[in-house]
Amino acid sequence: MRRLILAAGTVCALLTTSCATRLPPSPAAPRIAMPAEAAQACSLYVLPATPSLADLEIGYMTRGAEIVACDAARDLAVQTHIAEHALEDQIIGKARRPGR
Repeated sequence: MRRLILAAGTVCALLTTSCATRLPPSPAAPRIAMPAEAAQACSLYVLPATPSLADLEIGYMTRGAEIVACDAARDLAVQTHIAEHALEDQIIGKARRPGR
């Protein structure tokens, strides 16, 4: 019986000391909301079945504007993603600094 008490005390002490050396969990980084424009699919102008010269000119100008808008939305999504990771790195960096 005394051996079991000694073994149980040793196991309890080992479990307690192993938990004491762990770092506290880092706080969760805040989430940045993705702008709605960045989440929408890009649409491109489609020519009619029998296009005229006017349709081609309209299509050329419309597609150019749509590509610029799509690229701006993609850039907005990338900037949001980078900002979110920067916040995560900042919070993780603060959590790892001892004594601050």
